[in-house]
Amino acid sequence: MQSKISSFFKSPSSSSPPKCLQEDPPSFSDDGLAIWQNSQHQFVNTYARRAAPKSILGDQRSEGNKGQQRGVLPKLISKDSCSEPETEVCGKVLNKKRSYAQFHLDLGQSDFNLRACSTCGAKYAPGDEGDEKEHKIFHKNYTHGIQFKFFRSERVVHMPCSEAGRIVLVLDSDPPALRNKLQEVIKMMEIELGDGWIFHKLCKVYLFVSSQRVAGCLVAEPIKEAFKVLTGSVDETSKCAAKKNSRPISTTLQFGEVILQREAMKKVTAVDSFNVINGTHNGAVVCEEEAVPALCGIRAIWVTPSNRRKRIASQLLDAVRRSFCMGFVLEQSQLAFSPPTSAGKALASSYAGTTSFLAYKPQNAGS
Repeated sequence: MQSKISSFFKSPSSSSPPKCLQEDPPSFSDDGLAIWQNSQHQFVNTYARRAAPKSILGDQRSEGNKGQQRGVLPKLISKDSCSEPETEVCGKVLNKKRSYAQFHLDLGQSDFNLRACSTCGAKYAPGDEGDEKEHKIFHKNYTHGIQFKFFRSERVVHMPCSEAGRIVLVLDSDPPALRNKLQEVIKMMEIELGDGWIFHKLCKVYLFVSSQRVAGCLVAEPIKEAFKVLTGSVDETSKCAAKKNSRPISTTLQFGEVILQREAMKKVTAVDSFNVINGTHNGAVVCEEEAVPALCGIRAIWVTPSNRRKRIASQLLDAVRRSFCMGFVLEQSQLAFSPPTSAGKALASSYAGTTSFLAYKPQNAGS
């Protein structure tokens, strides 16, 4: 009975031992054991070389598939990587997108680097977006005037006919914002009238504002004396100077039997209005020696090119006569002008009603 119970709980595998266990292990000596271990117990590792990826997109897809198999979410593919394909060469990622640059050929052009505007005189580089934008802004400020919006502290000179605009009086004691705007206008005037002499602290500046832009500017200063201009002096001296400077100068160049003859015409030099009365110029304006009393001197007057021939200068002169001296109005013939240009002489003689208007010697801006 005991034998039957033992055979019931005995496993079938335990009934017959494995074949490898039935055989007795071989008996070797020390040398034979080393030979048997080297021949029977060798571990061989085999490595397969991985194929190079064709693109980063393929790698991302393979990594995404592997990640899905391992339970990891694949990486998102950005739009930039699709729009700008990249390749891997020698371990470096190269971008296939090319960058282009505009080149120019220098063949001796006179305006190769910069071009000067014939209207405003500004120099800019054609084709440069930044330069062309700055020139467009400067050109508009020069031809139409500096932008001038309403200031709380501005001083308006009321005139009978002021429908086209308003006249603002600016003094050196005004707030900095108004004085800074005045300096911008002075810089525009200096393009045609010269720099360094137009404005000083004792001057009163009259701005003609139209359509929120400064269309004209007049600089007046207090004076004590002036001189009468002799009638016809400007025309005669200018004609003599032009005739003297327009003499043809002939030069002959000879190369063997070839004779070349050249005639050069000297340009008439521009008259510097500040140096006329100082005696440093031959003279475009001749005045009487005896001085007469004067109170107001028109140091400079300027109107933007697009607003000329609109009587803006005359309205500025009227505002000066009404507001320069407290208590009374000056006569038209009592206004004295700094040594004028040809356009200034025409304005002064037309406004005063005579060619023998008053002229004076302006003081330096630093004095």
